[in-house]
Amino acid sequence: MMPKTGFTTKALNVPYAKEDPHKALQMPVYEAVAYEFDSAEQIEANFKGEYIAHVYSRSSSPTVEYFELKLKALTESQGVVAVSSGMAAISNTIMAITRAGENIISGNRLFGHTLALFKQTLAEFGLETRFSDLKNAEEIEALIDEKTRAIYFETVTNPQLEIPDIEMLSEIARKHNLLLIADSTITPPNVFMAGSFGVNIEVISTTKYISGGATSFGGAIVDHGNFDWNLNPNVSTYIQKFGKNALIAKIKKNIYRNTGGSMAPQTARFQIQGLDILEIRVERCYQNCMKLGKFLSGHAKVKRVDYPGLENDRGYERAKKYFEGVPGTIMSFDLESKAACYRFMNKLKIIRRATNLNDNKSLIIHPESTIYAEFTAQERNVADIRDTMMRLSVGIENPDDLISDIEQALE
Repeated sequence: MMPKTGFTTKALNVPYAKEDPHKALQMPVYEAVAYEFDSAEQIEANFKGEYIAHVYSRSSSPTVEYFELKLKALTESQGVVAVSSGMAAISNTIMAITRAGENIISGNRLFGHTLALFKQTLAEFGLETRFSDLKNAEEIEALIDEKTRAIYFETVTNPQLEIPDIEMLSEIARKHNLLLIADSTITPPNVFMAGSFGVNIEVISTTKYISGGATSFGGAIVDHGNFDWNLNPNVSTYIQKFGKNALIAKIKKNIYRNTGGSMAPQTARFQIQGLDILEIRVERCYQNCMKLGKFLSGHAKVKRVDYPGLENDRGYERAKKYFEGVPGTIMSFDLESKAACYRFMNKLKIIRRATNLNDNKSLIIHPESTIYAEFTAQERNVADIRDTMMRLSVGIENPDDLISDIEQALE
């Protein structure tokens, strides 16, 4: 058994599920589609869930399994399912815990594509999403009825950079026997131990921090093992056979397997390596954020800066409480007009005009005209998406170079 260690040491020393015959220090990429069994009886036992082994790579593979084991160890969770994208993580989770005619409660300031999933795609299949101001406990509780299955939130909203009172949400969820589901993409496990704050399920776009700098596309569902699945009628039928792994079993044997959202082994290899250096990259990006935030806050042409790592930010105290003071590495800032934002973006030479988070390169986007372009003006207003706002994902470049680039673009 490994002694208790720091995050990176732990990441580098998670054991394989089975010993590698060649003692490889990096998990090999298993590109096989199918896996042979020793007998007909053995393969029957596998399909009955009595003998655990890989059978077909749409369901599992050794490389993906190791990524799941590694993330499970780092999140100190009950189980992990790796999927093809962050959106697959969200949709697989919601489909597993709900059915037509039921509802979930969500914050009304969501990443644009999550908002579209809830308002458009899942609504067409009979699932209602009830949107709420997650700062208002009374408003949340007024939306709960016997068909409510979960409260869904983002640990740091994107791109508004608001941090909810996670412990308050946890109390409401426990009081009403609901799941608490967190999109923790912006706050990876080296800064946020979700289970210790009452989160039951995390959904993560591993494309972002975990991939190691935009190397690959993926997602993960993390079950913290702290919810009684008897309380959810859509999962409870799996309890007798799978116990605390009821949700993982339902996703793997039903939703994930049947909808085909599996992670590729090549992707898993990239993401395994990304976990090895996650803590190092986050620390560098965070230090850059702090330097850029202070510079932007003092510039005459910048009208507003949002980054909860800054002491004068509205989310600073919660960032310290929940994320050890490291609330991700994206920030937003406002200029005087949309036209000024466009002029600024077009003059940048080092920071790239592109949409992603936690690439090794710094990336900038104008959310109102891109991610939220398909929404009405009223919907953008409710979500606090301003046409004067830009979102900056801060990379690992030398901070002085980033400041110089911003400075010349603001001239």
